[in-house]
Amino acid sequence: MSSPFQALHAALQSQVERQFLSGASSALLRGREVVDRFVCGQADAEAGVPLREDHIFRVFSNTKLLTSCAVLLLMEDGRLRLDDPVERYLPQLAQRQVLRAGATRIDQVEPARRPITLHDLMTHTSGLSYGLFDPGTVLYKAYGASGVHNPMLSQAQFIDVLATLPLAFQPGERWEYSLATDVLARVVEVVSGQTLGEFFQARICGPLGMDDTAFWVPEPKRARLSALYGGTDFMNPLLPGLVRMDAAPYPGAYTTPASRQSGGGGLVSTLDDTVRLVQALMPGAGGLLRPDTLAQMARNQVAAGLHVQFPNMPSNPGRVFGLGSSVLAQPGMFDPPQSAGEVSWGGLAGTVWWINPRLNIAGVLMTQRYYGFGNPYTFEWRHHAYRALGH
Repeated sequence: MSSPFQALHAALQSQVERQFLSGASSALLRGREVVDRFVCGQADAEAGVPLREDHIFRVFSNTKLLTSCAVLLLMEDGRLRLDDPVERYLPQLAQRQVLRAGATRIDQVEPARRPITLHDLMTHTSGLSYGLFDPGTVLYKAYGASGVHNPMLSQAQFIDVLATLPLAFQPGERWEYSLATDVLARVVEVVSGQTLGEFFQARICGPLGMDDTAFWVPEPKRARLSALYGGTDFMNPLLPGLVRMDAAPYPGAYTTPASRQSGGGGLVSTLDDTVRLVQALMPGAGGLLRPDTLAQMARNQVAAGLHVQFPNMPSNPGRVFGLGSSVLAQPGMFDPPQSAGEVSWGGLAGTVWWINPRLNIAGVLMTQRYYGFGNPYTFEWRHHAYRALGH
């Protein structure tokens, strides 16, 4: 008797055999019950190490989910409000300047019309940029020259450097993926009096049993850190072949403690740990957050006309944004037809999670391909996942 998950398993296995992936770990949920787990391929292709469920992955921007949850936990505690101006906690970010439209120099600015709020940061509408996805622009050059991405900066130093840079647009007026979640990480530290890692352990990872989620991999666990790969041609993700990239994003990343615990992209984790977090965010009582908070996370929080949009990427006006993650208001051409209401995000190395509160289903995919998030294999996996779950 064939399994409803057989096609999904075969598709992931094919990605490995065709050398688009070294390995893949997948889990699907109905409610908080895991109904399918599948692992294939290799954690280290050169050494011939088979991928196991306990292998550790660099999750990059999946870190943002924990940071967003940290902010919402503090909100539930009554220790902050989402409409608070960020300068209440980080005075350096008061009186922002905004780059003028058409500016050709970084000093061509005008005053911000209002302060940045924590809500702006949660929804990537603050005016901040990442300085990574728009090569050649004035802000891209300024972010690079400032050293704001230097992992040797402390959290406080990171904010000091960011404060020297103008905003890309007036707060609330556009959507742009940015360093906003890293700013929220510093807010969590200031409000809680703990480092971000300490807060994660005390309020999220410890209570949920996420024992392998951390900002670096200590020596006793080092053998479980999966190798990192990239495609042979970044501009052509359909070209098979993998190139080892363990030194990305910088030598020693994730194997030695960094000065800054990046709330936007600094964690490592496992399939099991990520599943535990997703289970705790499924609809219903008794999870990590209150049901009304979960409902806010899954509701569009950006103004009409704003949606998730990356430079040089196809537009999907139906993908809007909630509190810390995208919300699929209307499925686009690459989305499963029944995926409306899905809350999701992913990491740069191809770790992806999604929760559909409307259908009470969820999925987690862990891979180790740099620039994998948004790669065609992630779309294929979602389509198979929805069909396997009966949708």
